[in-house]
Amino acid sequence: MSGVWIFDKNGVARLISNPTRESFEQKEPPYPGTATAPGARPRVLVYLPENQVISSYTELEQRLTELGWTRYENSERPNLLQFHKSQNSADLISLPINFANFKSLHMYDIVVKNRSFFEVRDPAATSA
Repeated sequence: MSGVWIFDKNGVARLISNPTRESFEQKEPPYPGTATAPGARPRVLVYLPENQVISSYTELEQRLTELGWTRYENSERPNLLQFHKSQNSADLISLPINFANFKSLHMYDIVVKNRSFFEVRDPAATSA
């Protein structure tokens, strides 16, 4: 494993694989619901037909519902917000209950299951 090991004030070490100056300085994610890895570029989920940046679960649920997804109530996993496509499909989207924990990993899962409707972008690219 190559990179730089950083020790915090409690003595806990973490490896930064491709260090940049920003990766050492960044403490909090610049946008809620984006990547938090040091040096990672923030990402946003965009609903392509409207070129709409999804900024809340309310907006996301509305778009998923329009595409035929249904909210799945799972009492065994109360910490997750889940959607399924249909009773005949194995497709399931699982998201953290708090939108602040909505990361690129979750965005890409939505994109893979809805290729023509969603895209993950750099926030600067959405204004163009």
